[in-house]
Amino acid sequence: MTTTDWITDIALVLVVFRQLREGRLDLKTFLIPLGIVAFVAHTYLDSIPTEGNDLVLIGALMAVGAALGIAGGVHTRIRVAGEHLLIKAGAVSAVLWVLGMGARMGFQIWVEHGGADDVARFSIAHHITTDQAWVAAFVLMALTEVVTRLATIFLRGRMVAHRQPLAVAARTAPVLDRTA
Repeated sequence: MTTTDWITDIALVLVVFRQLREGRLDLKTFLIPLGIVAFVAHTYLDSIPTEGNDLVLIGALMAVGAALGIAGGVHTRIRVAGEHLLIKAGAVSAVLWVLGMGARMGFQIWVEHGGADDVARFSIAHHITTDQAWVAAFVLMALTEVVTRLATIFLRGRMVAHRQPLAVAARTAPVLDRTA
């Protein structure tokens, strides 16, 4: 792994740790992780192979990324404080994020330190045509995890923000005397 690989992988893991303490849900919440994965996609994703079972591998890892992203977004607390939405990643969200991002990093380290032959045998047996299929699968898995987590947080944030006016109205509405 290059220094850029290490920095990028660690940055992706640290994104969720930044959210372990409560902070405002704002544009930075979305732009920082999207910027990192856009950089990763631009750097590592040359093409998306479609031969053999390459798309099956890519689709399977993207599905894993989507499941991790949605679950991570669901396990992120979002609440209203005054005029702002606050966000805090829970322990489950952090574990899922590290699991997803760490899997890619772990796979890359394993391949570089003795696992390449095993991956080659698996690829031949399952008709995965190139190492670019593995690169595309893991990059798109990370991208899918980030996008689905952020989409889930965005949607949940909108739901929380829309419920808040109802809660304020219910607390301030006069109580009607129905006995009269």
